[in-house]
Amino acid sequence: MDTDGFLEDDIQELQLERSIASIALNASRLKSNEELEKLTVNENLSDIERAVYLLSSGQDVQRLSVITNLPHLLKENNYDCLRRVVPKVREVLHVAQSEMQLAASSAFLEILEKDLVPPQNYTQSFLPTILKLAENRDPELAMTWLDTLIDVLDLLPKDVIKRDVLNLAVSKGQLSQSMQSRLACCRIIGKIATKFEPFVIRKEILPLVQSLCQDIEFEVRASMCRQLGAVAKGLGLEETKSAILPELVELANDEELPVRLAGIDTVVEIIQYLDSETRKSTLVPLVCKFCEQAVEGEEITLPVIAKHVGQICHGLEDNFSDEEKLWLLEFFRQLCKLGLAEKVTKPEQNSTSKVPVIPEILDTDGRCVECRKHAAFNFPAIVLFCSSKSFRTELYPVFSSLCHDPNILVRKTVSSGFHEVCKMVGNTVHLLHQDLISLLKEDNMEILRAIVPNVSDILQQFVKGGGDTPSESKMNSMGDLIPALLSCDATISVTNDWRLHAQLLSGWECLPKCFLSQHIYDKFVPLLFRRLKTARPLPVKLAAAQTLLVIIRYNRKSEQRQEMICRIIEEYCHSKSCHNRSLFIDISRMVLQLYSKAFFKDNFFEFLLSLSTDQVPNVRYRLCSVLPSLKTLIRLPGDRTLLQQLESCVRRLLINERDRDVTSAIKQAVDDLDRTTVQMDSLRKQYYEEDLIDQKRQEEEELLIDMEEKELKEEKEKEKGKKKKEAGVSKIPAPRRTKPPAATKRTTAVTLDQSSISDKLSSHKDSNQLLSDKHTKSGSTDSVTKTSNKSQGPKTLRSLRNAPQNSPKAINRISPGISSAGSSSSRR
Repeated sequence: MDTDGFLEDDIQELQLERSIASIALNASRLKSNEELEKLTVNENLSDIERAVYLLSSGQDVQRLSVITNLPHLLKENNYDCLRRVVPKVREVLHVAQSEMQLAASSAFLEILEKDLVPPQNYTQSFLPTILKLAENRDPELAMTWLDTLIDVLDLLPKDVIKRDVLNLAVSKGQLSQSMQSRLACCRIIGKIATKFEPFVIRKEILPLVQSLCQDIEFEVRASMCRQLGAVAKGLGLEETKSAILPELVELANDEELPVRLAGIDTVVEIIQYLDSETRKSTLVPLVCKFCEQAVEGEEITLPVIAKHVGQICHGLEDNFSDEEKLWLLEFFRQLCKLGLAEKVTKPEQNSTSKVPVIPEILDTDGRCVECRKHAAFNFPAIVLFCSSKSFRTELYPVFSSLCHDPNILVRKTVSSGFHEVCKMVGNTVHLLHQDLISLLKEDNMEILRAIVPNVSDILQQFVKGGGDTPSESKMNSMGDLIPALLSCDATISVTNDWRLHAQLLSGWECLPKCFLSQHIYDKFVPLLFRRLKTARPLPVKLAAAQTLLVIIRYNRKSEQRQEMICRIIEEYCHSKSCHNRSLFIDISRMVLQLYSKAFFKDNFFEFLLSLSTDQVPNVRYRLCSVLPSLKTLIRLPGDRTLLQQLESCVRRLLINERDRDVTSAIKQAVDDLDRTTVQMDSLRKQYYEEDLIDQKRQEEEELLIDMEEKELKEEKEKEKGKKKKEAGVSKIPAPRRTKPPAATKRTTAVTLDQSSISDKLSSHKDSNQLLSDKHTKSGSTDSVTKTSNKSQGPKTLRSLRNAPQNSPKAINRISPGISSAGSSSSRR
């Protein structure tokens, strides 16, 4: 009992303390009357007057709001703002705190970027303030204003820079100035060096550049070294060879490490500005020296060399000797496995080239991982340097090692460049199959985000195999990639990254070009239907639907095409879920973009119109936006029945609709329909681009039908020839007689009967192959009707159209005036 009493007392004290603390907090948040009066501004003041008042006698938070809103004030009241507000801003900034100055630097840059004032006015009103505040005693604020000045220089005229900025840079670069001023001078020189003519640079800037390259402070030398590339670009070739290169060589051999690292970066940057002879005589020895120093134990420079090895090999490829190329290639191979237990196979001992051997490095600070990551990034450039012919022997082992590297960053980097390597290795791309499978089966999302955007390019490179066109044998060999692709989809589908999942499914549009049609139908089609049904994000559903329609378009078997189309109509147009029926409208839009007009009219037109009687207003609302597109498909006089169905649908919506939004949408649709003209076959004398595209699509669909018929015919002929051959082989020759033996006649008769039976079976099989897009051939409707009555196979479009109203699979919302049989016969 005593314990319970103590607990109650403690709880009461705690509650009392919390109430006191909350009262004190609320009291501290309350403003006194004096403070409220200070923050109160007369509402009758204009924007300019209010800004001047706040800058003159307002609080810091009010001044900050004015400075932040300065671009808007200039846009609305340019003249008054420049005359009254900007001078007050300059006065405030000289004594302002850091937060206000940071806001002002951003506002000044935004004013110039949006061109709110002419450059001349900007030079007079804002540039002097920027130049003065760039010399602030606070290093952080000085750096901020210097960054603003550097960004502003890109937008200022050349004469303004020469008059106002160049003299400032020269004065700040003198040895009598502080190190901070000389560092600012280096950055300004690098920005303005490309804006002047070579003679101006040679007269005004070059002496200052040479002085800063010899500065007593290594930070200044390193900063100036990084700007030599821009100076060389402005000077030209001859001046660069005589004035810049000697300074660069000296800086690259500086005693301070930061200066040497800056020298490596500048050497790579300056390659493009030099001729072949200068590269070979000056840069090649310098680069080789960098690499040798890194190999000999200066492991600090090794990551920098690894970062630029691709640019070095690509830029100096024509200047290296064969021995130097072999040395660099072996150096790169060791970089790919630096820090791993497995060693790169060394060349033979009798090799004439000196073999680089990178010493062991204790990877305490991740330096080895950084080197391998840079090596993975530069791998495509090294493939170009090495040529695809020697990829199998020289580079594939280390590339496979990078694909299976224990570090995620390395695998992510090699994944992002995998498609580039596939394009370069030519007919040896099949070596990368297992590596691609390994990367696609990764559980780490960073790796999948790197490789999934390029899956389409990778698969197409695999199936081409270094050639221009894929072959059926190559498609057959791609089957081992299917489990990896399905595993990648399964991994992404359980995460929240729906954008990546949609990107993967969109990338699968290339599947008909890469895999056999039967493999796609067996493995990918069920998965796409499942994603279309169970995925929650709408972009994933739309990507799955788009890919599924592409697969249907290029499927080689008419039965499978018909089955997939019927499944889409049955599961989405006739679905009990309004979301699925709404999705069917999106699918119909995609069909309009992918297929010919004739295909849409034969397979989707009537089912889409049936949604006009849907019970859910949102479905009817979305249907209204598609109706004008349907009218563009109609051509008279052949599609007169479809036009009547469309007009009946619109008339029904206008008369019976009670929902306000749907009524507004159908009225808008009626206006669009009135502006859409119906095409006439007899009056069409010219073809527009849209008609040519539709004609091309229709020819492709007919070509697919012809190819299928040709394949079936060849199969039947092969089957006949095989049976005849078997019958001829099984025939036993009899002794010679004056009359032919009766057994021979009977055998021949049996053979003929078997061939005639096979013909009948094959013709019966052909009649079961229902193809909705075979609109140009007559007599197909009757065969489809007979087959649907006899067989128990997959549902056909005719069975879906003619389903009874009380059937659970019927179209419950279809208009009684729509007669599919009549429309099909009239069109045909």
